Amino acid sequence: MYFNRIAGCLLCLSVSVTTAVQAQAHYDFENMQKEKLNRGVVAVKDKDGKVAVSWRYLSSDPENQSFDVYRDGRKINGRPIKDATFFIDDYDGPGAVEYSVRSLSGEKDASSYVMPENAPHGYIDIPLDKPELGVDPFGKEYFYSANDASIGDMDGDGEFEIILKWDPTNSHDNAHDGFTGPTLIDCYKLDGTKLWRIDLGENIRSGAHYTQFLVSDFDGDGCAELICKTADGTMDGTGRVIGDRRADFRNMKGRIIAGPEYLTVFNGKTGEAMSTVQYLPERGELKDWGDSYANRSERYLAAVAYLDGVKPSAVMCRGYYTRSVLVAYDWDGNELKVRWVFDSNNPGCGAYAGQGNHNLRVADVDADGCDEIIYGQMAVDNDGSGLYSTGMYHGDAIHLISDIDNERYYVWGCHENKKDGTSLRDAGTGKVIFQFPSDKDIGRCMAADIDPNHPGVELWSPNTGGVRSFDGVLISQTMEFKSEVSAVVPVNMAVWWDGDLLRELLDKNVVSKYDWTTGECVPLAVFDGCMWNNGTKANPCLQGDIIGDWREEVLMRTADSGHLRLYVTTIPTEYRFHTFLEDPAYRSSIANQNVAYNQPTQPGFYFGPDLKGRKFRGTKVK
Repeated sequence: MYFNRIAGCLLCLSVSVTTAVQAQAHYDFENMQKEKLNRGVVAVKDKDGKVAVSWRYLSSDPENQSFDVYRDGRKINGRPIKDATFFIDDYDGPGAVEYSVRSLSGEKDASSYVMPENAPHGYIDIPLDKPELGVDPFGKEYFYSANDASIGDMDGDGEFEIILKWDPTNSHDNAHDGFTGPTLIDCYKLDGTKLWRIDLGENIRSGAHYTQFLVSDFDGDGCAELICKTADGTMDGTGRVIGDRRADFRNMKGRIIAGPEYLTVFNGKTGEAMSTVQYLPERGELKDWGDSYANRSERYLAAVAYLDGVKPSAVMCRGYYTRSVLVAYDWDGNELKVRWVFDSNNPGCGAYAGQGNHNLRVADVDADGCDEIIYGQMAVDNDGSGLYSTGMYHGDAIHLISDIDNERYYVWGCHENKKDGTSLRDAGTGKVIFQFPSDKDIGRCMAADIDPNHPGVELWSPNTGGVRSFDGVLISQTMEFKSEVSAVVPVNMAVWWDGDLLRELLDKNVVSKYDWTTGECVPLAVFDGCMWNNGTKANPCLQGDIIGDWREEVLMRTADSGHLRLYVTTIPTEYRFHTFLEDPAYRSSIANQNVAYNQPTQPGFYFGPDLKGRKFRGTKVK
C-alpha cells in the first residue's frame, strides 16, 4: 500500500474518487524540514529462533520499489521483496550477524544492523549506566529508575539515539511536600553506548509534572537538540554547571518557590549547554496560579510544533488548573528566541483559563499549513492567539484522531469536573459532536480502531457503557471497570503490533488484541522481566515507530533498570506503508509523549481496516 501526499497530509485516495479528499492538514512537505531517515534496518530473533528482519519504506521510494536482504554480504531472498518491508531468515547460527537491505532502484542506500551474538528473542538489549544511590537532606537513601524516553538523531549519523529520563524513588507529585533527588537525562545509542548525562540539579524538583524535555532538530543542522527547563546547579553533558553551583532554593518542605528559572538548549552530540535564557512563563506570584504552596504554579507542559510550517519550535507551558501560559521558542543554532506568548490572563482571554490537561496534542487542525496546540479543552493557533475554548475545564487524557475521509481532526477527551464526562469534538472549532456526561471524575479515555465491523476508530472510557463506534453507537457492553484504570478493555496505551490494520492495546507490560466477537482482550505479547512507569498510567518508556517497518516498537525498562529493551514485533505482515515518522502529527506525538501523563502516538490521518479494497497509486490493499 502507498500513502499519497496530497495537500501536505498522508492521504488515501479511493479508486472511485476523481478529486482529492479535502485534507484536514495542509503541511507543505516541500518546505518542511525533514529528518534524514535511513532504512532503519533491525533484526531480532523470533520465538522459534529464526530471525525477523524489517526496514523502513520511505516517501522518497518509487511506488514499485523492491528490496534485497543480505546476511554478512550474501543475498538471502530468492525474489525481490515488494509486498512488505519484512523478511524471515531461517538462519540460527552462532556469533554476531550483519543484516543489510538494499533497494533495487539503483540508488546506493544500503543500511545494516548487526545482530549480536546470543541475541535475545524479540528485543534489542540496551545496557544502561544506572546512577548511584543518593541521600536526601535527612539521610534517607533513594535510587533511580529509568523513566520516560524520547528519540532523535543526536549525532547526525542517520540513526536514532534514546534520550532517557532517570526518576529518583523520592520524586513527588506537585500536591505533596518532600525533598527529591535530582532528575538526570542520559543519551544512549542502541548498543548501549552512553553519549552524555545531564544532571538537572537540586533546584529542579523531580516528578511527572516538572521536567518536560523536548528532542528535535530545532535548527536544521542534521543533529537533534534537547530543550528543557534548568536552574542554578544544572550540570551539562560536559560537566559545566549552569548558574551558581552552590545555590539551593529548596524550602523546608522540599519545594522550590524562589530563585531564577532557565530554559536551556543542549547539544545533541555532547550534551553541552549551548544557550541558556530566562524561563518563560515565569513563576511570578504563586497565588496567580491558584494556590500559595507551588502546586499549580509548577505544572508544566511542553511541545514540539511546526508553528511556521517549516521548522520545529519548542513550546513551553505553565499552568492549566487556572491561569495557562504558553511560550513558543525558536532555536537557530545561535540564539534561543521567543516567537510568541499566549496568556489566559490577557484581555479577552478569560475563557481560556482552567482549560489545560495533564497532556497536549499538536497538529494542523485548521488547514493553514502550520501546527496548532490542543491544550486540553482549548486550542491555541500557530500565531499564539486563542483558537477556541470549550469551557469543560481540566482533564487527564486526550486523543487526536481523524475520520475515515481525513476531512478533519477530532479530539476525544475526558474531564475532571464531575459534569462533562467524556466528549468528542471537532479539533478545529471546538464544536461538540457528542458527549457522555458524568457526575464523577473521568480520568481515562481511549481511541483506537479495534473492531473492523464499524467505520473509523472506536471510542471508550469508564462512563461510555462499553466500546462505542465513531458515531457514538454502543457496540460492546463487555467493559467491566474494577477501578478507574482497570478494565476488560485497557484504557492506557495502544500500539500497532501484529501486522493487520487494526491497533492493539498496550497496558503495563502486555500487548493484547481486542476480540470483537466477545468484547474481551487476548494477550499477544508479554514483556517478561520488564516494568512499566508512572503508577496507574502504566506506560512504557516510549512506544512508537522507532525502527524497522511501519509497525510500532515498545521501549521498556527491566525490573532493576539496568537495561532498556526495545521490543520489535516478529509477526509477519502483508502490508507495506511509509514509516509513520514522516507524518508531522505522528512525529510530534512521539516528541511530546513524555509530557506529564503519557498518551499513545496517533497519526494525522485515518489508519485502519477501512483502507482495505481501496487503490493507492496502483497498489491495492487486499
